[in-house]
Amino acid sequence: MNPRLFSDRLMRTLTGQALAFIIAMAIGAVIILMIDENPVTVLLTLMRGAFGDEEKIAGTLLQTTPILICGIAACIGLRGGMFNIGIEGQLFLGGFAAAWVGFTFDLPPALHVLAAITLAIVAGAAWVAIPAFFRVQFGTNEVVSTILANYIATLLTSYFTIFLFKRPGGWSETPPIHESAYLPELFSFSRLNIGLLIGLALAVMVAAFFRWTSTGYAVTMVGSAPKFAEYGGINVRRVGFGVLLASGAVGGIAGGIETLGVHHRFMEGFAPGFGFDGVIAALLANGSPIGTIFTALFFGALRSGSLLLEVDTTASREIITVIQALIILAVSADLLMRRRGDRTGARRWKF
Repeated sequence: MNPRLFSDRLMRTLTGQALAFIIAMAIGAVIILMIDENPVTVLLTLMRGAFGDEEKIAGTLLQTTPILICGIAACIGLRGGMFNIGIEGQLFLGGFAAAWVGFTFDLPPALHVLAAITLAIVAGAAWVAIPAFFRVQFGTNEVVSTILANYIATLLTSYFTIFLFKRPGGWSETPPIHESAYLPELFSFSRLNIGLLIGLALAVMVAAFFRWTSTGYAVTMVGSAPKFAEYGGINVRRVGFGVLLASGAVGGIAGGIETLGVHHRFMEGFAPGFGFDGVIAALLANGSPIGTIFTALFFGALRSGSLLLEVDTTASREIITVIQALIILAVSADLLMRRRGDRTGARRWKF
């Protein structure tokens, strides 16, 4: 592609994303005014709750970690032209699988963690395998099938937790995992663990994979111009199936890290909304794994800062959900308009 044309496309993309974000935040500010609160006060409270001291920063990074990994899972799907909305379900299955390994077996520390994460990967990939098969074999819409799979995954793990593996005398949770399966913590004053480093490493590795490998190039071509890729000899069905499996596997990793590093057990609703926040973060980053690091940090800060919001203001923390919904609408509208305005019909991805 002509470098100047690519630069123009990139600038239009960045401008459109920034404008969509500004519009969403402006509407959010109007809603905050409607509930008799000062938007500036709410913003400063959120910032103080997210970055006020070292413990709050660690809390923000703790919230960022699963959103980042789920966002990377979504980026993999988006790059291959697949919209995996089932990352929440894959996270739940991966989290339960890791917990089962954690409380069932007694292994040496490093081996125990590796075994738990491996089964989490398998569980996440297996859960998306059925929607992936129907997508590539019969052309079914993966958005619908993966969304429906989320509900099944949540209810299935609840059944396992309550009726099969419930801790005696406890709440709706499994027995705690053995300490040998704990992920090492980064700080003594926080549950923040090496899962954050794993997420950052995954972002760099996935970006490098798409940028410098022939397989990554094939995936990008399938996602941006499937007819052209098929004409060039790429097996579009096989690539699409592999993309969804890889996306589900990374979603499983997110659940495994949440179990092994934060809760040390599996419980009902142990990670509500992380999968969906990851999809939003990936969309806001326009499918860029590196960009998802920053958008995930933004959503992690919103989650962490909202804890202080109800203490220091009269605003409900649910206002954060409203702002996220506005961002989804604005970014989706921008994406749709850019696709319609692209006369070549090819979607361009940046790093």
